[in-house]
Amino acid sequence: MGSYAYKYCMCFTRKFRPPAADPPPDVRAAFHSACGGGGGGGEGLRRFLAQVQGEPPAEVDRIVALLTASAAGIAARIGRAGNPAAAAPSLEDFFGFLFSADLNPPISTQVHHDMSAPFSHYYIYTGHNSYLTGNQLNSDSSDLPIIKALQRGVRVIELDMWPNSAKNNVDILHGGTLTAPVAIIRCLKSIKEYAFCASPYPLVITLEDHLTPDLQAKVAEMLVKTFGDLLYIPSSEPVNEFPSPESLMKKIIISTKPPQEYKKFLKSQDNQNIKAGIANLADEGSLRRIDSNAEESDGKDELDDPDEEDSSDDDDPKFQQDTACEYRELITIHAGKPKGHLRDALKVDPDKVRRLSLSETQLAKATASHGADVIRFTQRNILRVYPKGTRINSSNYDPMNAWTHGAQMVAFNMQGHDKALRLMQGFFRANGGCGYVKKPEFLLRTGPNDEVFDPNASMPVKKTLKVKVYMGDGWRMDFSKTHFDTFSPPDFYTRVGIAGVRADCVMKKTRTIEDQWVPMWDEEFTFPLTVPELAVLRIEVHEYDMSEKHDFGGQTCLPVSELKQGIRAVPLHDRRGNRYKSVRLLMRFDFL
Repeated sequence: MGSYAYKYCMCFTRKFRPPAADPPPDVRAAFHSACGGGGGGGEGLRRFLAQVQGEPPAEVDRIVALLTASAAGIAARIGRAGNPAAAAPSLEDFFGFLFSADLNPPISTQVHHDMSAPFSHYYIYTGHNSYLTGNQLNSDSSDLPIIKALQRGVRVIELDMWPNSAKNNVDILHGGTLTAPVAIIRCLKSIKEYAFCASPYPLVITLEDHLTPDLQAKVAEMLVKTFGDLLYIPSSEPVNEFPSPESLMKKIIISTKPPQEYKKFLKSQDNQNIKAGIANLADEGSLRRIDSNAEESDGKDELDDPDEEDSSDDDDPKFQQDTACEYRELITIHAGKPKGHLRDALKVDPDKVRRLSLSETQLAKATASHGADVIRFTQRNILRVYPKGTRINSSNYDPMNAWTHGAQMVAFNMQGHDKALRLMQGFFRANGGCGYVKKPEFLLRTGPNDEVFDPNASMPVKKTLKVKVYMGDGWRMDFSKTHFDTFSPPDFYTRVGIAGVRADCVMKKTRTIEDQWVPMWDEEFTFPLTVPELAVLRIEVHEYDMSEKHDFGGQTCLPVSELKQGIRAVPLHDRRGNRYKSVRLLMRFDFL
């Protein structure tokens, strides 16, 4: 790191003691208890790992083997010098293991939820306007934001489809704005390449459709040709339950509104089954242009207006069955906007399932007046929530109201790097980061009198989380010496809190440690939780600045239900959610 001398007032120099990441008292005590001061390491270490750390037997065996092998094993992996002759772990090795975010993470990195339930039983990591590089008004459309979202584990990608300027092909752009378009085929090819780079579980593409039927057919042909066997083609019969994520691993699923023309054709044909081979339809060359209006994008109209008119031309005499069949056959998750009052929109059909889209504003109205109906709807059907139209700068909303009412697809602007997105990223670190998180059982149950969970009810404390913030390190490796303060080492403090139902939300902070690259706080906080299943632990580090806005020093959000007990290394991320190479905190988690 070099000298820790800081110049000020032109000719004066302040010198500071080089930082040292020494083990805090609790770690020293744990080491002496577990390893007998370096002379043991067998049963004591196993007891520590099982009782304090809560590790399962197989993990205990793995860690003991790692720590009691020659010191070269652990020392090499964490970049420390050890004593090769030592048969038992030294204090340095023990501390190095505990403070390694890779070897001793705060949450599980494996998929462990039941993945065999219907789609409606899961929260799904969902993007909004996934193709935009910036704001909602005049940024470029590109496949690059889609690639980044897929690399982060996002499982729902949204594409807004519009005719190109020549009306003979399809562009992706945010309609009615100055956003520059990108060709749909470019987006589809990138989706195919990166669809399963971060998760093997199904990828859903929600198509916001503004196309004429001939272009819908062209899109159908592109989907089939581009994705091939990856594309899931559902049965033609309506289903009363969605498939499971497990059953559709490494499959791409299409979700959009069925063409209105198809509905008219069903009526004219007495609802006969018209399923035909998609490849045959494409080969027949029957895809001719029809000058009808495409249906409006889903979810954009208020549902509580009983006089709402549909934008499609149901009386178009130029309907051709092949065009509608080909496009419609690819739709696994049918979207729709029932007309009339909100209560009607939320009615559950026992014979079929569907997807409904609401803006964040519509959701707020729905949960305020029909909260129980929203939860009943989401027990079998899918609810998608998207940002209101006034969020021009691609900001996001608080997702908790949607999650507590069972909404599966809480759509976020992934380019809007705000606190809400960081909360979303943290929530989906659960279940190994696979993009699917099983909903709590209380959101899937209905009582004998048709009663459901009420997130606004007064509830008793179900679990208490104790969090101890020991220390932090890594800023001296990841930042320049003068990044936080020109004249001295940084003055760090940590904020710790809960995001969840209203009764559980709170933020607390440690004291500020002055002039230290390796701050030692050793402070404990207690969080009583009424709904721990939906709680997210928020952690932020800031550098105190007396005269200016406090500097950002890292953050992370972790699902409380996934926290591993005991002393853990917690890696921190930047504002965009990118993990720092070295910055981490040493913390302890206990549940009462």
